[in-house]
Amino acid sequence: MQATAASFLARPLPWPRRSTYGAVAVHGGVSPLPPRLRGVRCSMSLSIGAGSSDIGDNGFSYQYAPVFRRYRERDPYKLLGVDRDASEEEIRSAKDFLVQQYAGHEASEEAIEGAYEKIIMKSYQHRKKTKINLKTKLLKRVEESPSWVKAFLGYFEVPSMDIISKRLFFFAFIAGWSIATSAENGPAFQLAISLFSCIYFLNDKMKNLLRASTTGFGVLVGGWIVGSMLVPLIPTFIIPPTWSLELLTSLVAYVFLFLGSTYLK
Repeated sequence: MQATAASFLARPLPWPRRSTYGAVAVHGGVSPLPPRLRGVRCSMSLSIGAGSSDIGDNGFSYQYAPVFRRYRERDPYKLLGVDRDASEEEIRSAKDFLVQQYAGHEASEEAIEGAYEKIIMKSYQHRKKTKINLKTKLLKRVEESPSWVKAFLGYFEVPSMDIISKRLFFFAFIAGWSIATSAENGPAFQLAISLFSCIYFLNDKMKNLLRASTTGFGVLVGGWIVGSMLVPLIPTFIIPPTWSLELLTSLVAYVFLFLGSTYLK
């Protein structure tokens, strides 16, 4: 009796089979499912990657970023909150502050950056137009000037900034050398180097050594005469005690030599 009971309990129970019509198939027939188990469905909304455009690299949701209220303003100055006579530094600071405050809102950032670029471009065009107008006015005045003025201006030219900077550096070095050695001896050697350099620069343009030498020597003499007239007018408390009259006059001559070798044709 006990063995029969044990074998009965060890036998697996039949597993009900679900039919396609809301019933369970069991041994001996089909039994309908209770109403609460019919049509049970499991629904889950998984949106993988949904809204990825609103999620930043650090998981920050841009849909909650602050919105710049003036981002639809057409006037770039009003949009950035600066005056029309504000400097470029003030405009840049205002732009950086607003971009930092409204970071994450794409429309606000684009409006702020666009307003800044409009102001900078307008400022650049204004400066360019002013330079063109100034050059035009100068040319017009030269054309309307007397003939002797035109003839005088015909001896001068404006070289490139590279040439101007190089020659300015050279004569500034000669002047500094003269000041550094003024206590030991006079600037005669430095003046000679400056004169020969001026003649070399002029001959490079004139292609005439005799004319270049005459012009360079005349520039040196003119600078020395003007220096001799100007130096006594300088207050003595401004001049260092180690600077002699000869040194100050030579400094004025260096200026004339620089101008002559750079701007004379």
